[in-house]
Amino acid sequence: METPKFYKLIRSKRKTIALGITADATLVVRAPHNTSLSYIERLLSKKMGWIQRTVARVMSRPRTPPREFVDGESFLYLGKTHKMRIDKNASKPIAFKSGFILNTKDKTRVRNLIINWYKAEAKRKISERVEWCARRYGISFKSIKITSAEKRWGSCGTSGNLNFSWRLIMAPTSVIDYVIIHELAHLEHKNHSKAFWNSVKVMYSSYEKAKNWLKRNEGTLTI
Repeated sequence: METPKFYKLIRSKRKTIALGITADATLVVRAPHNTSLSYIERLLSKKMGWIQRTVARVMSRPRTPPREFVDGESFLYLGKTHKMRIDKNASKPIAFKSGFILNTKDKTRVRNLIINWYKAEAKRKISERVEWCARRYGISFKSIKITSAEKRWGSCGTSGNLNFSWRLIMAPTSVIDYVIIHELAHLEHKNHSKAFWNSVKVMYSSYEKAKNWLKRNEGTLTI
């Protein structure tokens, strides 16, 4: 089997190589700084069967079609679909009342208004949930940041900074809580060891259901 012609290589201080397929079916290779390209490509050749099966599985999952930003189009918020309505007489540029109401037909402006609304809601809702979960389980963190990350739903910095993609606000609250718990657990466990997953399970016993939902539906959480 041939080596994949296109993949994203991320080098770091990690000790082993990890392969992953993103929601858009991109192969991501995480490798130590000193790992040679020839070794990486030999490994990819050996893993080609797994790569092809995983890409096929990702491509078969639900995906959001290209956005048109027109009247009647549906958008996700907290796991539910809501229609967008264009009303030139609306008093505000954007409002949410069981659906999005915008006062412009300019597609670029509509897109920016919706994204900015999502970012503000993500900051409000995710911050509330992080603070609630942290209090409940006696965990301390330094700060919360909402990012525009497209490949990672959350991350945990070495100094206790928690980062979450604004796109997460499109997912159900149960899934948001899973990502939050995942990152809070990383404050104590820096890897995905058995101890890490035990910690996640203690805080969120049904986390696997939320984890699987995110894996199946991550392609729909996009603009």
